[in-house]
Amino acid sequence: MKRVFSGIKPTGHLTLGNYLGAMRRWSAVDQHEADALFCVVDLHALTVDHDPGRVRRLSRQAATLLLATGLDPQLCTVFVQSHVDEHARLSYLLECVATDGEMRRMIQYKEKAAAERARGGSVRLSLLTYPVLMAADILAYGTDEVPVGDDQTQHVELTRDVAVRFNQRYGRTFVVPRTTHPEVAARVMNLQDPTSKMGKSDDVGPGVVYLLDEPEAVRKKIMRAVTDSGSEVVHDREARPGVSNLLEILAACEGGNPNDLAGVYETYGSLKKDTAEAVVEFLRPVQQRHKELCADPAYVEGVLREGAEKAREMARPRVDAAYRAIGLLPAG
Repeated sequence: MKRVFSGIKPTGHLTLGNYLGAMRRWSAVDQHEADALFCVVDLHALTVDHDPGRVRRLSRQAATLLLATGLDPQLCTVFVQSHVDEHARLSYLLECVATDGEMRRMIQYKEKAAAERARGGSVRLSLLTYPVLMAADILAYGTDEVPVGDDQTQHVELTRDVAVRFNQRYGRTFVVPRTTHPEVAARVMNLQDPTSKMGKSDDVGPGVVYLLDEPEAVRKKIMRAVTDSGSEVVHDREARPGVSNLLEILAACEGGNPNDLAGVYETYGSLKKDTAEAVVEFLRPVQQRHKELCADPAYVEGVLREGAEKAREMARPRVDAAYRAIGLLPAG
């Protein structure tokens, strides 16, 4: 059975975009068809200025929502990155294989570093090297496939390059993973800027539907969504990004086709109203399950503890082998 690894970073509250774009597939497909690991990658949240308490709260919330959206610890492994030391152990070895030039070519590093400097802040070294930690996350488990969006493809290509280089220099140690772009995943755009992806770290709150938003907040955000000039309801991402985003959200929530749905509506208002109600109903079971899990924190803690133990058992032999291959003495 193929092995799949996916992670989610606790840098903001999880959104409808996270759910429709990745998490729904994790529970509906990946945990059933693969030996799948799902990780809250909390170490990645430390690459920029952060509040420690907020990182802890968001990490717990993310783990709880992973379970609330349908991940079953009997079918997959759910854990927190920092609970498995092998991630950090392997990351340093891979830093000794990756190059400075590779790190500085990463598009996300350029964008995030520029944003930090624009705010007058300093750029942390970890922001430059975090793609190597991401590579360690993947390679530690012998991952075969990494399902990612377009914005993460460059990082997985780096992972492949580093794995090949390590294997060539020190002997075959790592599986070289494949990048996959799941066709069923929906790409949800910001409601106030439909040319930009809906992101959990987005500062534009009115344009982002969070998984734990109250129903009235969801309705208000969608009813205020930016549409396009004209009044015809047409699915055309280039010419009509606003209305196309609404059609795609509605289709994703109800299982329809955006092109077919476009023919059903004569006004933007009626489309917004139905989309809002569809999202509210779509999120209702997730929110209910999240509430139940929050009332039983011992269960969530137990899942994460057992998940970390299982992940550690999978990762340690390969990381130990990498230590021996690169020339380090084994511990007595």
